[in-house]
Amino acid sequence: MFYTIFSIAIILLGLILVYAALRLLARRHWLMGFLRGFVGLGLLVLALVLALAALDLFSYRQMAQEEPVATLSLKQLGDQRFRATLVHNNGEEDTFELRGDQWQLDARIIKWQGFLGGLGIKPGYRLDRLSGRYYTLNDERSAERTVYSLEQSAWGPDLWALVNRNPAWFPVVDARYGSATFVPMADNALFEVRLSSSGLLARPLNDPARQALSVWE
Repeated sequence: MFYTIFSIAIILLGLILVYAALRLLARRHWLMGFLRGFVGLGLLVLALVLALAALDLFSYRQMAQEEPVATLSLKQLGDQRFRATLVHNNGEEDTFELRGDQWQLDARIIKWQGFLGGLGIKPGYRLDRLSGRYYTLNDERSAERTVYSLEQSAWGPDLWALVNRNPAWFPVVDARYGSATFVPMADNALFEVRLSSSGLLARPLNDPARQALSVWE
């Protein structure tokens, strides 16, 4: 809910800037008009950037203490080939073909520090990518690799990447990866993926998944 409200607030701020820019651009007089035009266009650009940033932030979900974020089921198609069906907690379903012996799911996590953290604002997350991996180093180097992007910042600014690369610029925000450890793939295995503040956890939901984990461990 916080990320939806925050995104709407940013969009409203952008609309206010658009209104102010149009008011400035509508006035006359050459020199003042030039200055107003320069400032007005700057406000329009800032409003556009804020709107795109709000759309990117809207793709994140608020994280509870520990909650299931997806289930992943596997069907073996051949030697080191699996069809993976990822069902998100909102019911959306994606299907991928993974190569290898293990799978891993990654998520982007945004955590609030300082004053904002003191307000009790919960971290946000977005599932980022699903990948397969081979047991042996030789296969890792020579066999086909599979990595799938689950969600991208399609509208422009990637806030998470900006904060992650420049942490000193954003002292109140922490952007980090949360990754499940590599989990073995097995025919008909079903896993639940849960997210906590420390990262992703994969838990077996049926016998093939439990057996695969016991053999791997």
